Amino acid sequence: MDRPELPSNETARIAAMGRMGLIGFERDERCQRYARIAAKVFQAPIAAVSILGPSDQWFRGCEGLASQGTARAISFCGHAIHEPRIFEVQDATLDSRFADNPLVVGEPYVRYYAGCPIRIPGELAVGALCIIDRVPRRLAPEQMMLLRDLADCLQSEMSTLLSVSDMDTVAKELFQLLPSSGT
Repeated sequence: MDRPELPSNETARIAAMGRMGLIGFERDERCQRYARIAAKVFQAPIAAVSILGPSDQWFRGCEGLASQGTARAISFCGHAIHEPRIFEVQDATLDSRFADNPLVVGEPYVRYYAGCPIRIPGELAVGALCIIDRVPRRLAPEQMMLLRDLADCLQSEMSTLLSVSDMDTVAKELFQLLPSSGT
């Protein structure tokens, strides 16, 4: 099994995720909505919005799995965030990077994975919108485009969230610089 490498911008990536409130295992309704849509559209038994923390992969939205996440070291999404496009593994049992991965040889028995990186401003890949199947498969080009479109919508929402968070931080900093009224 190949462990995913850390991105060169890991510190900035984690800091931005903290500002956005993406740190931790709790489910997020926005992410849950995208996972539900992806599972239905791609007829996949499992779909997730996976966010990669310092040592864990958090399923902020997930359909088809009760798990809240996994160790980052065994995550497929840890590989996907390094890709400029969709990261597709058509049969994980035949891929030397994943053949002995605990997620492949045990529950949930991943055979197929397609993950589209979710990037926020600064080209910081925070995670992936992914679909997972227990049988080998391959997405057609129009399905790839649809997965990218769906991930782009989520990415846009997350970027807006970061912008609002940054504006709030600036406003608080400016407020602290104002002279007190003395009342």
